[in-house]
Parts: sequence; structure tokens; C-alpha cells
Amino acid sequence: MPFYVYILKSLKDGTYYKGLTNDPIRRLAEHNTGKSYYTSYKMPWQLVYVEQMPTYFAAERREKNLKKATRERIEYLLLHPKNIVSQFIKE
Repeated sequence: MPFYVYILKSLKDGTYYKGLTNDPIRRLAEHNTGKSYYTSYKMPWQLVYVEQMPTYFAAERREKNLKKATRERIEYLLLHPKNIVSQFIKE
């Protein structure tokens, strides 16, 4: 089963949230329905980055790395080829 690291952008204030999951669409829905206390105050959220990882441990390591990233680095990653968000969101 693949795991994914993801980045959400708050449409309320433009902040980013980083996480990991095995289902990015389900997780986005949870964030946007207030099921995650930490993100409930900044709804609605938009899924802006998804990166597939081979194992849970690889995803966990990548998530920790992303949580330390600057805003500039996050915005660079949004344009990077490894961002597969288009496979999950139809715009």
C-alpha cells in the first residue's frame, strides 16, 4: 500500500499544513469537515501537493522534513514534477 505526504493550503489565511496518509482525498475531507482539531480553525483547505512514498516510514521521514521547510521551499515544491496532486484533484 502506498503512502503519501501532502500539503494543504488554508484558503482562509494562506498557511500550509503538512501531513501523511494512505488516502489524500479522504484526509482532505476530514480536514475540511473539522475532524482534525488542529486545522479546524483555518478551513477551508485546498490540497496543493501530494508525493507518493514507498513505505510508511519513508512517508514519516519526508513529512518531518517538510514540517521544517520554509514557505519559499514549499512554494518551490508545488511546481516540482514529483508533485502528483493532479492525479487526485480534477480542476
